[in-house]
Amino acid sequence: MLVVETVAKVRRLHFVQGKAIKAICRELGLSRKVVRKVLRSGATEFRYARTRQPLPKLGAWRGDLDRLLEENARRPSRERLTLVRVFEALRGLGYEGGYDAVRRHARAWERSRPAAPAPAFVPLSFAPGEAYQFDWSHEVVLIGGTTVTVKVAHLRLCHSRMLFVRAYPRETQEMVFDAHDRAFAFFRGACTRGIYDNMKTAVEAILVGRERAYNRRFLQMCSHHLVEPVACTPASGWEKGQVENQVGLVRERFFTPRLRVRSHDELNAWLLDRCIAHARAHRHPEQRERTVWEVFEAERPSLVPYAGRFDGFHSVPASVSKTCLVRFDNNRYSVAAGAVGRPVEVRAYAGRIELRQDGRVVGEHRRSFGRDQTVFDPWHYVPVLARKPGALRNGAPFKDWLLPGALERVRRKLAGAADGDRQMVGILTAVLSDGLAAVEAACAEALREGAHSADVVLNILARRREPAPQITVLTPDALRLRHEPAADCARYDRLRRSP
Repeated sequence: MLVVETVAKVRRLHFVQGKAIKAICRELGLSRKVVRKVLRSGATEFRYARTRQPLPKLGAWRGDLDRLLEENARRPSRERLTLVRVFEALRGLGYEGGYDAVRRHARAWERSRPAAPAPAFVPLSFAPGEAYQFDWSHEVVLIGGTTVTVKVAHLRLCHSRMLFVRAYPRETQEMVFDAHDRAFAFFRGACTRGIYDNMKTAVEAILVGRERAYNRRFLQMCSHHLVEPVACTPASGWEKGQVENQVGLVRERFFTPRLRVRSHDELNAWLLDRCIAHARAHRHPEQRERTVWEVFEAERPSLVPYAGRFDGFHSVPASVSKTCLVRFDNNRYSVAAGAVGRPVEVRAYAGRIELRQDGRVVGEHRRSFGRDQTVFDPWHYVPVLARKPGALRNGAPFKDWLLPGALERVRRKLAGAADGDRQMVGILTAVLSDGLAAVEAACAEALREGAHSADVVLNILARRREPAPQITVLTPDALRLRHEPAADCARYDRLRRSP
């Protein structure tokens, strides 16, 4: 087959240099038939199409190959085999030919299939303060030298394209509440509509059409912020395409290369700074003369005013063990000793755990996201020490217990006494009635006087307590004295000298 370069040489030699066909044939090594064809046709290229492909190796296996290709096309996209894997499957059936023949046949088979229509979408436009979009993503970071997968909450204002990003250890409902609270506090307001996918923390059931059965607590959060929730059609991510694109943008610009931080707090502070810097540096996609931050500043007056923090907790009942512990989320948390024997309500927030009994708080801890960890508050066990003072020395809640300065010095001094534990328990028990500040001051005063026993500390506390208010007694008029008594010791001297 003649290449384009050879055709060009033939045409130039004849039409430009005026050479005869015989001379061109001698110079280029071509036949007269070929040269005449080039000059008479006037074409600049020639193509040869084979009318029949013999396929000596693949011919007998075309049916099996078509079947393998058809089965592979019906699989979900994540489970489809590569063409090399299809070739290996055909070799397993006995095919002895090469991969190139399989590849050529597969390309022709793909072209012969009816082409699926390309998806088309309608561009959306949102008024200021009309809507925001919410979604989650999973990112990998190094926290304290450990590789951790964090769940990142994304919230995006549809009009200004302003983004808010915050990382959490879990993707639970209380994290959803906290992300909305922090985002609306940052935006200084909320939109009238919130666009979500059908996440389980928000939607309990998908009904006919656009109808959804929303989670009760999620509806309370939306009502608090005056937001109308709107759920997308299942498997239709384009209905919230802005936040879907934001996920990829944040992953590329914020989490690549892999971040190294000391804690979640440091990570979230860095992410917030990056959101602001990105908004200040990038142009708005529709209003090219302004940045995203400038459009966001203009949108702020149209937002629904921030309604304050929503009490976003996830509540579950729990029982209290005899060791004053409550089990929640594969961890154990201590409660006040008086709560033993009756159930409590566990309120899980994004960063803390609150334990209530009959509406009264009986325990509060920083939330732990590990497994099989026990979080103690030693003050919960002080009432138990009154009956078992020996537990102060070896009790698990009191290991590495850091007391305030004066209390800790008194504890070290009493450690050598025979009844030191009992005396220290008496001082600690006083904290429950007098308060930690008062007991700390009493210990400091006792140490200044060169004493450290419980009797001295408790005596100082008793002297410092405010005296009880005097009772006013109303005396009836009939019992009032007409002559007030006067103190006169000389009257006794006169009585003694009288005969």
